Amino acid sequence: MKKLAYIVLLLLNLSVSRAQTGDIEVRRSSWNGYCRYDFVYNGHQSIVVCPDSAATGRPWIWRPAFFGAFPSVDKALLKEGFHVAYYDMTHRYGSPQAVEEGRLFYNYVCNTYSLSSKVTLEGISRGGYYAMNWAIAYPNSVACIYLDNPVCDIFSWPDEKKRPELWSDFLKEWKLPVADKVSFKGNPLDNLKALAEQHVPILAVCGDSDRVVPFRENMALLRDRYQQLGAPVELIIKPGADHHPHSLDNPEPIVDFILRNQPEWKQKQYVYPRGSLQNSYIRFERERKGKVAFLGGSITEMRGWRDGCKQYLKQRFPYTEFDFIEAGIPSTGTTPHAFRLEQDILSFGDIDLIFVEGAVNDYVNGFSARDQIRGMEGVVRHVFTQCPYADIVMLHFVCEPFLGMYSQGKTPDVILNHERISHYYNVPSVHLAREISERIADGEFDWEKFGGIHPSWFGHKFYTASLIRLLDEMWSQASSATIPEAHAIPDIPLDTTSYYKASFAGLGEVLPEKGWEYVAAWTPNNATNTRKGFVNVPVLYADTVDATFSFLFKGRAVGLFCICGPFAGMLEYSIDGSSYKIVDTYTAWSAHLYLPWAYVLEADLDPDREHKLVVRISERKNEKSIGHECIIRNILINR
Repeated sequence: MKKLAYIVLLLLNLSVSRAQTGDIEVRRSSWNGYCRYDFVYNGHQSIVVCPDSAATGRPWIWRPAFFGAFPSVDKALLKEGFHVAYYDMTHRYGSPQAVEEGRLFYNYVCNTYSLSSKVTLEGISRGGYYAMNWAIAYPNSVACIYLDNPVCDIFSWPDEKKRPELWSDFLKEWKLPVADKVSFKGNPLDNLKALAEQHVPILAVCGDSDRVVPFRENMALLRDRYQQLGAPVELIIKPGADHHPHSLDNPEPIVDFILRNQPEWKQKQYVYPRGSLQNSYIRFERERKGKVAFLGGSITEMRGWRDGCKQYLKQRFPYTEFDFIEAGIPSTGTTPHAFRLEQDILSFGDIDLIFVEGAVNDYVNGFSARDQIRGMEGVVRHVFTQCPYADIVMLHFVCEPFLGMYSQGKTPDVILNHERISHYYNVPSVHLAREISERIADGEFDWEKFGGIHPSWFGHKFYTASLIRLLDEMWSQASSATIPEAHAIPDIPLDTTSYYKASFAGLGEVLPEKGWEYVAAWTPNNATNTRKGFVNVPVLYADTVDATFSFLFKGRAVGLFCICGPFAGMLEYSIDGSSYKIVDTYTAWSAHLYLPWAYVLEADLDPDREHKLVVRISERKNEKSIGHECIIRNILINR
């Protein structure tokens, strides 16, 4: 079958023939199961390998040296629909005439194979020197650059004394009688400005113990200079590694970098730079310390965009010591986020960068429009009040009902409400729900392939790519030489009852009257699943009708953070002697799961007077519940 498929592929590719290539003789063969074309162009060996099916935009990657060596990235990109091209510039040392010959090859390949005008350059070892000089000459023609232990300074490699024959070849190619560091101006290290102005992304993989092309004399210098020019550069350092082997055992980080920097990938991304992310940049780049928090629900808690973002931060700031605070709790939206913010994030000290999401759970869990404002404003205003130098990025993820809204030209109300906070507080955001909806509508993939409300690893790559684009764009305006500035906070909240002074009150402040007990490490006495962080934890527990407790407090809002399972009952509550109101703690998911749920009982109280809350278990219960249980994880208070 594979042989038959190859024959079919050859027939399909007969369009690339002598008629199109003029007098250039092309020889067809196979390379790792893909159709390969070999030819000589302007006296140099040339190769083009074609994918089974070209990706949208017909992207391609070009190696100027060492075709077939450490080919894991090329093979992975062929699977993604990339063409792989080779034009042998191995011994041309990035000279001006070699760069011009490369331009002719670029034009020829683009026209003959109808490839993208934005090429990805792949520079391994001395091939990196050529790739960088070509990119510097033609930055508008480059999508991104992947380098691997690259030569960046010709005075570092080849060594004039150890490799005199190569040094002689270099002088001959550049038409120089001699060369020294003062007079020679051909190093990529000295000519990065034009490339940086186009913000062409660079990723390099380097061994920090490279004895052939020393890292500190080459890529380490290029990385720092390119970063100082405001351009995006990522670096993967292999501790203790020498010049060989190149690439990575798993090339996925390299492939992901290349994919997310293709123009076609970016066309449906919706990133909204607002305000500044300069403080985090200064902290990461100059001080080389970083405390980054991820606040969200199950989409944040699961393996996915959070892991991709952490990897990117380590690549973008490879010398920085990061402390990551993973505060994703499934089933939680912005109301519980606001109340748990102090304990789960701010208690760890000053935060440099925080990512927050809540649109999906705010919508799915049925929180009102006002609650959506109160919750998200509670997070943003509280962060800026307690950590005025912290940078915030807001993310809007997708759930299936959103797809139908976008197909009708509508934006989900919950996203519009969260965006009101973004605008009001000048917080950047990433509109991922719109991006995924459009990609699905355009047939790039379907909801099942994406992975649904909890995306597959494939789906999370889209979330990660858009977030990285926002960070790259905003950090291009930052400089580590500047002074951090506190974020401006509007004098008046968008909603004065927002939860921006929210926290947990201690369970010890509750006054049990009957039927309630303090359990130091609660676990269910049945086989029902639980959520991480809501099992083997201290709780207030009761399961009998009329079990009562009271709580004295000062604050604008009060509520309960409950663990709601199959036995969840109804609660009756009264504040300051008012008539009792009722709240049903049995959720749509309680039959098969003990899950966290935040109930704000009152949100517009006089914050300056003392109030008394009385709670009792009602004799009424949800018809689907099999008990009268109430498990209180935390008391909610908005001071």
